[in-house]
Amino acid sequence: MGRSFDKFQERNELLNNQYDKTYFDKQHKKGKLTARERILLLFDKGSFEEMDAFVPPANVSFGKSSKSMGDGVIAGFGTINGRQVCAFAQDFNVLGGSLGSAHAAKIVKIQDIALKTGTPVIGLIDSGGARIQEGVASLAGYAHIFRRNVLSSGVVPQLSAIMGPAAGGAVYSPALTDFIFMTSSTGYMFVTGPDVVKQVLNEQVTPDELGGARVHSSKSGVAHFVYNDDENTIAGIKMLLSYLPSNNIENPPFVNTDDPVDRSEELLRSIVPDDPDKPYDVRDVVNLVFDKDTFFEVAENYAPNMVVGFARLGGFVVALVANQPNVLAGALDIDASVKGARFINFCDSYNIPIITLEDVPGFLPGTDQEHDGIIRHGAKLLYAYTRATVPKITVILRKSYGGAYIVMNSKGIGGDFNFAWPSAEIAVMGPEGAIAIVNRKELAESEDPVTLKKELVKKYRDEIANPYIADEKGFIDEVIDPALTRTKIYRALKILEKKSVSLPGRKHGNTPL
Repeated sequence: MGRSFDKFQERNELLNNQYDKTYFDKQHKKGKLTARERILLLFDKGSFEEMDAFVPPANVSFGKSSKSMGDGVIAGFGTINGRQVCAFAQDFNVLGGSLGSAHAAKIVKIQDIALKTGTPVIGLIDSGGARIQEGVASLAGYAHIFRRNVLSSGVVPQLSAIMGPAAGGAVYSPALTDFIFMTSSTGYMFVTGPDVVKQVLNEQVTPDELGGARVHSSKSGVAHFVYNDDENTIAGIKMLLSYLPSNNIENPPFVNTDDPVDRSEELLRSIVPDDPDKPYDVRDVVNLVFDKDTFFEVAENYAPNMVVGFARLGGFVVALVANQPNVLAGALDIDASVKGARFINFCDSYNIPIITLEDVPGFLPGTDQEHDGIIRHGAKLLYAYTRATVPKITVILRKSYGGAYIVMNSKGIGGDFNFAWPSAEIAVMGPEGAIAIVNRKELAESEDPVTLKKELVKKYRDEIANPYIADEKGFIDEVIDPALTRTKIYRALKILEKKSVSLPGRKHGNTPL
């Protein structure tokens, strides 16, 4: 036993000696934590169990190899705030964190464990991409990872954090996961890097301009969360996990709260301006209705005319989808439609009730939107809402016009409870536009068209664009006191706890991609 145990200790010592001062300094000078520091920060102290720590890189006949153990990735499992989680962290200090066959096999193994055990999986990405000297073997490794990403989709939450480079094929595994975090100072991702762009297009661009956190969080919509450094990125991952179930057959974690579910908020009675064209911040409504300080926004900087995120109500996790009157008057455009659809699909997969706060004048008009496919992209949001079987509750705060009324979880596409505030305006179109069409002849013949239009607009609001008509016809369930919105939503959620829906048998629908 003595000799064999000595060998055991020698191997462990060799592994530990890889992580000397030079190893740490190399990363720290770039403003990064090392892969091991990231893992230790992510998991509860002493809980991480590493797998395949001694796996060497494959022998290659071309180019540079390495004798480092672990092949540039640390993989294993442990607990985060007491919950089991699987994770891997790519090690840029070993062959640039590039993915070879052994590296890929370690990731695949941890993905398989996560899928078999119903455990979330987190990837901390810091990699130069496919290992050139391993050729097709490295590409095949990516293919195996991608396949697991797809098999795990909708079964276990998959989170990716871009904490360094992610280039070429390396970007597609994060793109297949549920949420992407980026560290703004060090993370970037692109399919083809600046050198290729310059060579092919003769265009000079920096990595940050091409695929930095600012680009992907505000322009492309690829990244959902951006933090300044590794420490805050990892804190953000832990925060998101606190809202998510471990898999698709569990409910999200309940947290006790001292915020009364019957709390009345009189401020909500005056939060919507009397002037229907005056904006307000829908986040003010969110913060008054849901448990205090629990709103965790997703993709805050992308398509800001749509606000999505997680919150709690009476300690239960809910998903928020809200039009934002502060931006484009809350109109739905291509980016907002795709942002909302993706978020709804995720929440439906993981048993998270969807609360919609509606104030939408319609779809954004214009040739750019039409030519870029607003019909197709808007249909994604419609499809996502209609397909979702989780509890779905809508509160119409103000405007609800035309096709946007239908799309935003109307009764007709499967809304379980649809409420409206007294300030709601529900109609085919806004009063001004409607009168201009319906009463075109009278306005043209009038000696005082301005006064006549004002009278007709008022009549339209009184007789058509008000919530009481929709209430009486059963298209909404109740016009509610805004101050009691929290209580109304909570009681609706309670009756929907045992909601069960049977969908038609099919392989899958044809999402309007």
